[in-house]
Amino acid sequence: MKIANVEAFWLRCPIPEEKQHISDYGLLTNFDMTLVVITTEDGLQGFGEAKAAVGSSGACASIVHCIENDLKPVLLGKDVKDITRLWEEMYNGTRDHYALAKGRKFPVLGRRGLTISAMSGIDIALWDLKGKMLNAPVMDLLGGACRNEMPAYASGGWADVDNIGAQLNGYVNKGFRGVKMRVGVMDKTVQNSIDRVKAARAAIGPDIKLMADAHGTFSVPEAKQFCHGVQDCNLYWFEEPISPDNKRGTAEVRRATHIPIAAGESEYTSFDINELLELRGIDVVQPDAAIIGGISETMRVAHLASVHQLELAPHCWGSIVSFMAGINVAFASPAATIIEFSLGGNPMMYELVKEQITVTNGMISAPVAPGLGVVPDWDFVREFKQKV
Repeated sequence: MKIANVEAFWLRCPIPEEKQHISDYGLLTNFDMTLVVITTEDGLQGFGEAKAAVGSSGACASIVHCIENDLKPVLLGKDVKDITRLWEEMYNGTRDHYALAKGRKFPVLGRRGLTISAMSGIDIALWDLKGKMLNAPVMDLLGGACRNEMPAYASGGWADVDNIGAQLNGYVNKGFRGVKMRVGVMDKTVQNSIDRVKAARAAIGPDIKLMADAHGTFSVPEAKQFCHGVQDCNLYWFEEPISPDNKRGTAEVRRATHIPIAAGESEYTSFDINELLELRGIDVVQPDAAIIGGISETMRVAHLASVHQLELAPHCWGSIVSFMAGINVAFASPAATIIEFSLGGNPMMYELVKEQITVTNGMISAPVAPGLGVVPDWDFVREFKQKV
C-alpha cells in the first residue's frame, strides 16, 4: 500500500476543574497531543501520537509544521510496509542513500528534539497501518506476547502529606497493586518529599509497590538526601531523580543508593538510552514511544534493556494512542513486567477514542485488535483541533 496523505492535528482539551492537579509543571488545565493520521491510496488510515512535552500540556504547532512540511514529502508515494527504511529516510534526510548503503547513520541536525517527536508520531501510525493491513495487533508484528496479562500501576499521587495516603489508597481500592507518586521541587524541600513518601508507605502498607517520580527536579545532593531519607520505605523505583541532561549525575545517584533508578521518558532515540546504560545510570528503562522515535525505536530500546538485564517500563502518560504503542511493545518484550496507567485528569486517554482500555483487578490483558486497536472520535478531533 502506498502513502497518499500525511496529516497532523494539534489537539488541546480542557481538563475538568475537579480533575486538575498541581505539580512542578504548575496547574495543569489542558491536555495537549499531536494526532498523526496517515492515509493510504485505498483509504486505510493509521494513527500516531507525537509529543511536544513529557507532561500533559505543551504547544504542538512546531510538530505539526515539521510533519506536514518536512516529513510528509519524504513519505508520499512510499510503501507503508517499509517502516524501517522510512525511519532511516526521515532520520538521515538527503543523506539517506549513504546511510542505507553504508549501514550507519548520517543524521539530520534535528536528530534530537521535536524532529524525533514528529518522526515518532509517523512511525506509530505506520505500525498501526501495518497491523491493520495484516489483521494483527502491533504486538504480534513485534514477535508476539511474552505474557497474556500484565500488572498495571496507578500513576498519580500529587496530594500533600496529610492526604497522600488517602489518594493512593483510592488507587489501591480500584485494584491496583502498584502506585506512583510525584516528589521533587513541587514539595519545596527535600524533607517534605521524604515525609510524603513515608506517609504514603504507612498508609498503603508493605505489600503495594510504591514508586516516586521527581520529574528530574532534584540536584544530585538533594536526590542523595531523598534516597537516604526513604531508604526504609521499600521504593520499587525512584524515577528521574535529576535533570536528564546530567546523565553522569544520574549514575552518581544510582551508585549512592540501593533504590532502583528509573529514567528514559525525556530521551530521544536509543543512542541517548545507550549512553545511560554505558554510564550504568539506571535500573529501569522508560522510553516514551511518542518522543523517542516511535514504536520502532522503543523496540530497539526494549532489546537494549533485555541485553543489559534491566527492567523495561515504557512511559505511558499521554493519549490512548501512545499508551497503546507502549503496551504493544511492553507485551512483546521479555524485559517488561509492569505498565503505567494514568489516574490523572486525561481526556485524551478516555475521550479521544470510543474504545476503552480496562484494568481488571490491577491487570491489563495483551492487545488483540488489529494495529493499535483504537480509532479517533472525529467529533472530538474537530472540537479540540487548534489552529497552527
